[in-house]
Amino acid sequence: MKKLLWGIGILTFIATGFSTMDTYRRVVNNSFGPGEHIEYRVHYGFLNAAEAIVDVSPTLYKVNERPCYRVNVDGRTVGAFALVTKVRDTWRSYIDTNAILPQKFYTSLRENNYRKEENITFNHLNNTVRAEERTERDVFHVPDNVHDVVSSYYFVRTIDFSKLNVGQVVEIPAFYDDTIYNMKVKYRGKDVIKTKFGRINVLKLTPIMPPNSFFKGDDAIKIWVSDDANKIPLKVEVELAIGSLDMDIRHHAGLKHPLRFF
Repeated sequence: MKKLLWGIGILTFIATGFSTMDTYRRVVNNSFGPGEHIEYRVHYGFLNAAEAIVDVSPTLYKVNERPCYRVNVDGRTVGAFALVTKVRDTWRSYIDTNAILPQKFYTSLRENNYRKEENITFNHLNNTVRAEERTERDVFHVPDNVHDVVSSYYFVRTIDFSKLNVGQVVEIPAFYDDTIYNMKVKYRGKDVIKTKFGRINVLKLTPIMPPNSFFKGDDAIKIWVSDDANKIPLKVEVELAIGSLDMDIRHHAGLKHPLRFF
């Protein structure tokens, strides 16, 4: 009888374990890994406006009992722009290495006199997120496989665009600032662009923006990503209601695959 109960217990444990594992999707990722470092320059016409640094930590972290990449995105205004608008922002996402989903998201915004700091914890088994610092409403119900603003970009990098038709739209549920968004990214085909490192083959993507007074049209943001396994953004153009901003890659290191310039 003891052996029978022991056997039933083992089978129950295995079944429960596989059931828990199966609740997470499995995303094949050949695009990025620990130690990736990318720097960008943002300019308004000929003026340097800001810089952004995107880092994937060389060390994996365990969050919610899941192995995660820790990704930091730091942005700040520079030069004359910093005298007018001082921005020091950080976004940090702990991204599940198997599901490419966020387990935790941290925001630190310092924009002139405005300050905001917040930790968001994701529970993908219950489809909820929790805002840890809140004293009022702190738990929000979200869709399956919901993303934050950083993890959604890394998920896009895992997509095989060779299987998409030009004009096809990818939809990604995302949660930020107490709001659930249905992020949409349109694949616009292939192109070649010139960078400081040389010319390179790229894929053209356009996030579809909802109507607003800040951006100029629903295709105000254009992104060119490397047409290779990395799929890293090399150039971004943003059409604003009062001008345009451009972002270009300035430095890169630790990529999973070498970039092919010509």
